[in-house]
Amino acid sequence: MKAPGFWYPPEEAGMPLAARLLAPVSALWSLAGRLRFRGAGGYEGRAPVVCIGNAVAGGAGKTPTAIAIGRRLMERGHAVHFLSRGHGGSETGPLQVDPIAHTAAEVGDEPLLLAAYAPTWIAKDRVAGAKAADAAGADVIVMDDGLQNHPSLRRDLAILVVDAAQGFGNGRVMPSGPLREPAAAALAKAHGIVLIGAGHVPPPLDPRDPRLMRGRLAPLAQGMSLTGVSVLAFAGIGRPEKFFATLKAMGARLVRTIPFPDHHPYSRLIVERLVREAQDLGAMPVTTEKDMVRIPAHLRGEVRIVTVELRFDSDDQVEALLDMLPARHRTGA
Repeated sequence: MKAPGFWYPPEEAGMPLAARLLAPVSALWSLAGRLRFRGAGGYEGRAPVVCIGNAVAGGAGKTPTAIAIGRRLMERGHAVHFLSRGHGGSETGPLQVDPIAHTAAEVGDEPLLLAAYAPTWIAKDRVAGAKAADAAGADVIVMDDGLQNHPSLRRDLAILVVDAAQGFGNGRVMPSGPLREPAAAALAKAHGIVLIGAGHVPPPLDPRDPRLMRGRLAPLAQGMSLTGVSVLAFAGIGRPEKFFATLKAMGARLVRTIPFPDHHPYSRLIVERLVREAQDLGAMPVTTEKDMVRIPAHLRGEVRIVTVELRFDSDDQVEALLDMLPARHRTGA
């Protein structure tokens, strides 16, 4: 889904009429969210749960954050398992993702990325997924998303991810704005806040908040430089323009940029058309790692990927946050 323009109006524009007209529907959305959380059981399994979430609809950098946190926990010697809802996949789980056998259409694109780093489970029922991970030997579960939608599973550590460029949009709850819940509610749940990208700290974040950590998405070293290379770039992620800006920063010459909706499924015909168009332009077709897993396997060799990773400005802040994670290895949980 492409975000409506009134979700992110220019600061000088004021509140758009469409946002004001949808305010009653947003009030019902917020009420439904509060009712969903009231009386939640909060299942507590053997492995503590780190929840990586965001406050807005669309991409903020949750999956790169989950990978970065998971890798740090593995460096501490933990048996990390990832848990995802498997958005966009047909399987309901609980199911352990096999990156060779499964496709994005079955398990979703993000779980395929996570499965390259550690055992990964998809489950529409997060409690069932946590139980499966427990039984398979996890001693920490890193849950990609779930800050708003799954209160039935206890979250021992909640990390809120915020994109510095988009912030909290117009500050309103869907459909009047991009928020999944009021910003104050999301902030109240967070033990740590990861602000990704340069620039000012968007309100209502407080730059003095000790929970606030800054980071940036940086491209990994590539075998071939993109400096001066003509590129046809396409991406179906939350904010494709972030990817295009990354390519520019790498020195690529963008001759064509094509944004697709988040989680867009690429058919053979679409990819072949993109490759032909790139050839006609004398350009290299380039996309994201997340998009690549949605491209038919036999065509992936025709497209180059650029992989990014989250790098924190302060390692000490991240390590101090992870020190808060409880050691819990009970039997029979």
